[in-house]
Amino acid sequence: MEFPLVTAVMLMTPVVLYKRRFFYCISHALRVAFLLEKVMNKILLLALAGAFGTLLRYWLSVAMHSLLGPGFPWGTWTVNILGCFLFGLIWIMIQERGILPAHLRIIVLVGFMGAFTTFSTYIFECSALVQDTQWLKLGLNLLGQNILGFFALYLGFILGRLF
Repeated sequence: MEFPLVTAVMLMTPVVLYKRRFFYCISHALRVAFLLEKVMNKILLLALAGAFGTLLRYWLSVAMHSLLGPGFPWGTWTVNILGCFLFGLIWIMIQERGILPAHLRIIVLVGFMGAFTTFSTYIFECSALVQDTQWLKLGLNLLGQNILGFFALYLGFILGRLF
């Protein structure tokens, strides 16, 4: 007995649909894996850059303390000033000169510089307010972060001692 063509197609449809769904699932899984790999690579690079920034900050602070003594926080001072210089240099190299690829901006400025010093970001944001002639906002940022930061530190000390 011969099956008509319609019957054959009807019998094959579940297999074809199953194979299509299987290949769709594989294709989708590969796309998700590729995106995860890209995200994980960026996260890994951020973490490595952060680790390097942390280690350099520690090494430089210890070196300055050894060279100049413990009477003044030379390590922090050096890291903050050097961090501002490096932030400015890296920003220009990426944004204006194109010497470094743009995708490195987050890795270097957030990963490395974020671990090395956040003071450089603070100063960079202040310079943006200067460029935009936002003098009131500049004053609020400079005084606010420094004065409120100082008070917040001591509030943390007080609350930490209460518990």
